Amino acid sequence: MKRLLLICAFLLSALPRVFAAPPPNVIVILADDLGYGDLGGFGSTTIRTPNLDRLAAEGRKFTSFVVASSVCSPSRAALLTGSYPKRIGMHEGVLYPDSQKGLNPAEYTLADHFKKLGYATACFGKWHLGDQPETLPTANGFDTYYGIPYSNDMNYPDNKGKPPGGVAGMDALWNDPESTLTKWKTPLMEDGKIIELPVDQRTITRRCTDKAIGFVEKNWTRPFFIYLPYSMPHIPLYVPDDVRDPNPKHAYINTIEHLDTEVGRLFEKLRELKLAESTYVIFTSDNGPWLTFKHHGGSAGPLRGGKTSVFEGGHRVPCIVWAPGRVPAGTKCGALASTLDILPTMAALTETPLPHDREIDGLDISKLLTGEAKSVREDFLYYTMRGRLEGIREGDWKLLVRNPDPKPADKAPAKPEILLFNLADDLGETTNLAAARSDLVERLKTKMHEQDAAIAAAARPAWKATTK
Repeated sequence: MKRLLLICAFLLSALPRVFAAPPPNVIVILADDLGYGDLGGFGSTTIRTPNLDRLAAEGRKFTSFVVASSVCSPSRAALLTGSYPKRIGMHEGVLYPDSQKGLNPAEYTLADHFKKLGYATACFGKWHLGDQPETLPTANGFDTYYGIPYSNDMNYPDNKGKPPGGVAGMDALWNDPESTLTKWKTPLMEDGKIIELPVDQRTITRRCTDKAIGFVEKNWTRPFFIYLPYSMPHIPLYVPDDVRDPNPKHAYINTIEHLDTEVGRLFEKLRELKLAESTYVIFTSDNGPWLTFKHHGGSAGPLRGGKTSVFEGGHRVPCIVWAPGRVPAGTKCGALASTLDILPTMAALTETPLPHDREIDGLDISKLLTGEAKSVREDFLYYTMRGRLEGIREGDWKLLVRNPDPKPADKAPAKPEILLFNLADDLGETTNLAAARSDLVERLKTKMHEQDAAIAAAARPAWKATTK
């Protein structure tokens, strides 16, 4: 009888493991230079995004979601590692073809986390964290990679020989769809090899979606992680000939609507394979819109500034989290959250701790996803596109200490511009309250410099090529 009782006790203790829900699939979709005001669900009245709007209706919108940099490379590094770019040596602007630095493979990425758990991992799209073999996706936790290694306005191997820029230059390229093959030398890579030079940018969004769909079909019986960083709507804009609007004034609209269609194709595959209730999807952008390109750039909606700016238009981006049955449908979260938080949140959702040998800056916001918590992140630091500290947000208060460009040695340095905004009342950052709240300004200045100093003191190096 005692033996029978022991056997029964063992079987009962095993039941939670036997009947535990399988680990969730995860897909992170990252648009390039998509503005806060570029989706129907975030207020756009000119761009039709029915698939992303449905995603929002079935999921949860985050309306105070920020990125760690207002330009590509630092922002992407932060998303994958949960660390401010300065903490991992990736803060000093974007990378270029054959840059002699990149994301250090010693960093622990989202892909590393999922691979450790036995997930199939893939990256399809724009990488922009180094084009050396030691810095490519396959050196950073991804089983496979297909996409362009840097921005689509960069040329292999030395970034030379590019066509004229500006709005007029982008109009000319849009009017000549073949220019993707005749004016550019942007490479397409598969794993570590260039397989197409130049890449036909007209079809790159569709082909990356095809790859993602094929990966889902191949791995639907096991957990998978897909990082889908589209190269659009970064300029130059291209879409397939069969959906192209010939009017260059409609180039950006056309590009976003095509991207929306492609996202819709991926979601139809998830539904077809009955994977909706076992998959988390996060859709967001790497930074705000490139406003100087006018109809080739997007809109920040009610926000001030855009790409390269420390104002909200540069850092606050649309974010949708979709997970039927796990995230409340048709809801909105206005709490401060960031791409920094994706890695620790995924660690919490997969019930697997992160390594204890390094500090990161992300927080577990899983209770924000479900609506169980109203707030998790207390503050956030704002760095310029070159990695210089210029601000902090605490609750609804945002302080910017904008340093002027360096002056010649024979001239006295100009004083920094001090700006204080209450984002709850002034989302467009129009009313400077610094003079009226000097006490708050001084406290926030002290706080942001203390946090920045702590990050610098514990910073880890980026990967750098060794000179021979």
